[in-house]
Amino acid sequence: MRWGFAVLGCVLVWAATAGGQSGARAATCPTTLANQLASTGSATQLITVVAAARRSTSGSLRLWRKSGECWVGVDGPWTAHLGRNGVSENKREGDKTTPAGAFGIQSVMYGVGPNPGVRYRYHRVVCGDWWVEDARSPYYNRFHHVRCGTKPPFRITSEDMSRSPISYRYLAVIDYNTHPIVPGRGSGIFLHVSASGGPTLGCVSLTRAQALAVLLWLDPAASPQIVIGTAGTIRGY
Repeated sequence: MRWGFAVLGCVLVWAATAGGQSGARAATCPTTLANQLASTGSATQLITVVAAARRSTSGSLRLWRKSGECWVGVDGPWTAHLGRNGVSENKREGDKTTPAGAFGIQSVMYGVGPNPGVRYRYHRVVCGDWWVEDARSPYYNRFHHVRCGTKPPFRITSEDMSRSPISYRYLAVIDYNTHPIVPGRGSGIFLHVSASGGPTLGCVSLTRAQALAVLLWLDPAASPQIVIGTAGTIRGY
């Protein structure tokens, strides 16, 4: 019995020491937003987008990199344009909200313009390139090409990607509603160039110079994450 208590005592001492070391590491990091997030997984690059409130149509975007155990600022804050109906943890197709949460960046970047030198695989957009918004289609929330000028085999609610030469000059795909793809939960959430300087249909947009800077900075080897939320909720993601 005494031996059992001794083992238990050792375990408790070890746990307390380990917890203290973890707390000490956390305490050494600046009390910035990035260092207060619930989890960033294995990411060593991070984008945060903070809206003042759920119905806000813009937010503050910052870039961060991991240095040891801590996140340090790289660039920003920049004004990012969000969905015209704000941000939502329960996004639905066509609701014009930007999804809230923590997401990765998909493995291919796209653009009407030539590859500006990104570190990701790059697809130059041409006539017939679509991001499928039809929740009934097997191609939902995926890139799909059809022959230019032909009718796509899915319901369309917008023009093909090549018809948006400003917004889609360069873009990264936010990895929302993909694991698994749930019909109706929203599609085509991009980080792209702002065409109007106003709200989007659900994407995150920046000026051309800012969007290009982000895309050139992102490195797939860093497993980058983008975390989107309101000032009151983002720390929970």
